[in-house]
Amino acid sequence: MEEPLSRRRLLEVVLAGSAVAMAGCAAPPDRAPRVLIATNEPWGTYHVEPLLAEARRRGWTLTQLVPDRSEIDADEPVPVAVSGAFPEADLLVVTGAGDWPADCLARLPDLPVVASSLAYLPAEEAPRAGEVRARVRAATASSLAEAAAFRANLGLPGDVRIVGSAQTDDLPARAPEPGTVLILTSVTRADATGAAAPGARLLLDSARLLADAGKRVVVGLHPREDRALWSGYEISPVRSVQASAGADVAIGIPGTVFPLVAAVGTPLVGCVDAALEIPDYLRGVCSALIDDPGAAVPAVGQARPLAPDALAAAVGPIGGSASRLLDAWGEAVAAG
Repeated sequence: MEEPLSRRRLLEVVLAGSAVAMAGCAAPPDRAPRVLIATNEPWGTYHVEPLLAEARRRGWTLTQLVPDRSEIDADEPVPVAVSGAFPEADLLVVTGAGDWPADCLARLPDLPVVASSLAYLPAEEAPRAGEVRARVRAATASSLAEAAAFRANLGLPGDVRIVGSAQTDDLPARAPEPGTVLILTSVTRADATGAAAPGARLLLDSARLLADAGKRVVVGLHPREDRALWSGYEISPVRSVQASAGADVAIGIPGTVFPLVAAVGTPLVGCVDAALEIPDYLRGVCSALIDDPGAAVPAVGQARPLAPDALAAAVGPIGGSASRLLDAWGEAVAAG
């Protein structure tokens, strides 16, 4: 795990991000930027959706590239374009070096490319990182900790701009209900959008023991999770970040949502499986890590919120993050 950052360094990061947001970005004089986005989860539009409001405010066009519409709902809010019908654009954004982003790069050889971390990746170089790295002219991540993993995953030699996460731009006020525990699920079945995460049995057993101990168990579903698996529990009607504001503690398989829940101020317990590859910074936002369901009840009882320095390192600057990210993309468009 990385060494803790000094308060002075954390302040420099936040101020630098604020300065970028105030400076704005240069857009092409004749039109607003048209941005194509290719993600490691080809149909995972939930990573792009938090950027739509800021894009609309600026008059930008964001389009996610997908292989086909087989996993796209009729009411999908994120504009998508299918393979073979990619629209004209000014920039391609890739969120990793998976097969789909790398394939899109090959099909769009003339576009400038920015790499932006919108979800966590393991801190080891991806098999197709070289293809992506050769085209990347700028890179962004939400925090210094996420940037270190992203840089390692792509083998990036240069700096990664810290912009924060758009999902922290409108955090709910924390109002915990005594005895309420939020279960943060991952994905227990692989599908065309992405792989499954080990550890589901551990989390299911932990939820059962928490309920037996008298806790109110509320489940925050991952967008790709099998809802039927959790049908015996109360399932939150709102997204996990919002639901976490009403929980005493959240427990689950560490993933992208963990730093966002930590930013709300909710303590976290991580369920880890030997087969899981979890970056150190996601482990670090947890008050405790368990690999046995018998440890769930005491770990939840003793969980505490993340310390401010650790929070800043894992989450990055809070507020204005979507604007900072689109500023970075806009600068790449102008330079191109």
